[in-house]
Amino acid sequence: MSSRLQAEHLYKVFGRRPDDAVERIRKGADREELREDGVTAAVIDASFSVAPGEIFVVMGLSGSGKSTLLRMLNGLLEPTSGRVSFDGRDLTALDDRELREVRARKISMVFQHFALFPHRSVRENAAYGLEVQGVPRAERERRADEALALCGLAGWESSWPDELSGGMQQRVGLARALATDADLLLMDESFSALDPLIRRDMQDQLLELQKTLKKTIVFITHDLNEAMRLGDRIAVMRDGRIVQTGTAEDILLRPADDYVASFTKDVDRSRVLTAESVMDTEVRGDEADCGCETADPATPFTQLCALSARLSHPVAVVAGGEGEGGERRLVGVVPRQRLVGFLGGRPGTEGGEPVPCDRPGDARGEKVISRA
Repeated sequence: MSSRLQAEHLYKVFGRRPDDAVERIRKGADREELREDGVTAAVIDASFSVAPGEIFVVMGLSGSGKSTLLRMLNGLLEPTSGRVSFDGRDLTALDDRELREVRARKISMVFQHFALFPHRSVRENAAYGLEVQGVPRAERERRADEALALCGLAGWESSWPDELSGGMQQRVGLARALATDADLLLMDESFSALDPLIRRDMQDQLLELQKTLKKTIVFITHDLNEAMRLGDRIAVMRDGRIVQTGTAEDILLRPADDYVASFTKDVDRSRVLTAESVMDTEVRGDEADCGCETADPATPFTQLCALSARLSHPVAVVAGGEGEGGERRLVGVVPRQRLVGFLGGRPGTEGGEPVPCDRPGDARGEKVISRA
């Protein structure tokens, strides 16, 4: 996978002699030992990469280091150790002028608390980043209006921030970031201050925009449901360290440790899982009846449950050609009790033990099915 943004062994230590503290950590010292000496290790040995057009979510509890990590990505905080690269350029090696130029043109931030100027109109707020770039007024107003329209705020351009609801104000913040046409969006708990319904609307808005704009996004949140809804991949942080990175299914079905597992116990699994996630690739002969209705590997969990309720046998999961004369392969089956087990957080066999999820194409149980 090609990467647009890379973080390599990032450390951020606050306090006296931070370089010495990094060496102590590398030799096995923990955060508590450093804290006794008046030193705070906010981020410890964080490494990850973000692909072009990917929404990469960093989640963790308050104090886990996620916001500090984000601020190192655009140079608002200088790493104590490590490197940040964007489009192959080492951002940690730039001088102040070069870094300001990158932040003005290449990287935009969307903050948690809107950060709108109360004395500027909605249009002027959305155009602010372009004003910093020196874009002529007519051009920046045109681009600001286009970004506001993308965010559902057409007709509100001349309004003042205090005339808008919280959700609308956050849309202005998002429009300001989009107006600059920055390649990288950094979103720091951007929806956390919103009411639940408005927050979900903003998530929908971001996902809809992403279908067209395909921005590279790093999104910070403490909410695992939000992380799983938005993220192509998720990094879970604890005590300054990234403890697991993976897709929503990886985090949900294969948690790296008890800490990650504790996050997932209250997650609405039906919004994350697909037939591929839950199917059993060990297919017996009496389970191979595909009937008239089948699922494909990408079938959402909720649709799978509805399909299972209509059938008297396990749901067959098939993959393969759709054209005339094409063949489909049976890649797995989903017994009803397996659906219940996953929904209740007990994936696996009758014994309740979690099992790895095989991918389509696994040789086990694979069978050619004639096209109905």
